[in-house]
Amino acid sequence: PESLDDLTVQVAIVRPGPIQGGAVHPYLDAREKLRADPDYEVPYAHPALEPVLGDTLGAIVFQEQVLQVAMALAGFSAGEAEGLRRAMSRKRSEAALRAHQDRFLAGAIERGVEPEVAERVFEQVVGFSGFGFPKAHAAAFGLLAYQSTWLRVHYGPEFLCSLLNEQPMGFYPPDALVHEAQRRGIEVLGVDVNESGVDCMTEDGGVRIGLGYVNGIREEEMRLLAAERERGGPYGDVGELASRSGVSADALEKLAWAGACDLLEPGGRRAALWRLGITAGALPGSPRAGKRSDQLALPLAIPAAPRLRELGGWDRLVADYASTGMTLGEHPMGLLRPSLGEEVATSADLARLPDRSRIRTAGLVVARQRPATAKGILFMLLEDEHGTINLIIPPAVYTRHRMVARTGPLLSVRGRLEHRGANINVVVESLERLHRPDMPDAEVRSIEPDVRRETGRDGGDLEATLPAVHSFGRRG
Repeated sequence: PESLDDLTVQVAIVRPGPIQGGAVHPYLDAREKLRADPDYEVPYAHPALEPVLGDTLGAIVFQEQVLQVAMALAGFSAGEAEGLRRAMSRKRSEAALRAHQDRFLAGAIERGVEPEVAERVFEQVVGFSGFGFPKAHAAAFGLLAYQSTWLRVHYGPEFLCSLLNEQPMGFYPPDALVHEAQRRGIEVLGVDVNESGVDCMTEDGGVRIGLGYVNGIREEEMRLLAAERERGGPYGDVGELASRSGVSADALEKLAWAGACDLLEPGGRRAALWRLGITAGALPGSPRAGKRSDQLALPLAIPAAPRLRELGGWDRLVADYASTGMTLGEHPMGLLRPSLGEEVATSADLARLPDRSRIRTAGLVVARQRPATAKGILFMLLEDEHGTINLIIPPAVYTRHRMVARTGPLLSVRGRLEHRGANINVVVESLERLHRPDMPDAEVRSIEPDVRRETGRDGGDLEATLPAVHSFGRRG
């Protein structure tokens, strides 16, 4: 898009009405030809339509264009055109629109339009009734798209911070937003009891994840923790955190498991959990969430944690997703990559591979779309450690792999690569669930019991903790 007008069309043309009315490919085809040859003459179904559809290269994109087409091609009066518009907005719109068909065809033929041309244009009108935007509505959306893009480019950390603080919303879950920002060079810092506010904040040109992202902790407790830190200064160790913060033992455990106490405890999450267990037992009647004590907090002599095995990559990943719904460290596909084999292409490889080549690729599912206008096609967005991958799953493939397509959070797919200009898709031929490699028994036994309690499943089961996938459109 080169202008707000382009954005306005871009917003409007992906609605069900223009899609069902067959506007998308003719418009894009005309744009490509004009880009290659500025003298290219856009074809119109009839010369009378050029003044009406000139801005949209002969395609019906906006709702008011239906009225203008009816008046220009079929001689409808303003009142008749308004009746056609109202018919489009009714629940049984196709039946109501068909009531205007004879008048439309007769009027067009009377004005010298060939019957087949009149029929074809009216079918576009009927298709548009699926749902389309008025131009003013599309322009308002286009302006928001431009403003959002400008903020993302020029104020990336602030924009990411705002999106994270407004969840749940939109197409992308927080995990995907964070990974995309990291790929653009924005530093995203984890939850920290001495640095995080309740909400996410910008910090030194990056973004600090807020305490509120830790699952299962009441907001009042996080506000208590932050307020006490402002009053009495940073917490020196986990014992001081437990005695001063006024939050519950359960909340402290969740903070430790999320890595929020890592800078207070050199041994990391497992050591922090061990020391918090000792601390909770040493504080009579403590901690008391939401209550303050008149007695001064007493320093506690807590022994150092025994030497505990550090969390491995999979352990940290499970802990991150179970506690905050996102990971700031290694991507799941980065951990899985060594077990996949060299033939599995990454998102970064796809642009270098030839069009129509058959490939295998894999990724974490970010979103699924199965719009009613897509004739049973499922669109899926995967993410790996380098970027995103667009999947097109035809109806026959969806039927054959329905359960995997609907529920699998990590997928391996085989299909045909499709290059369309700068857009790259994989037309899927088969897909299967992707599982983490089997862990040694000793590693399985070492998974923290808190993960089992929080997820209801083994910490070794990665699928139990991956973020929920956003699904749009019809099911079945």
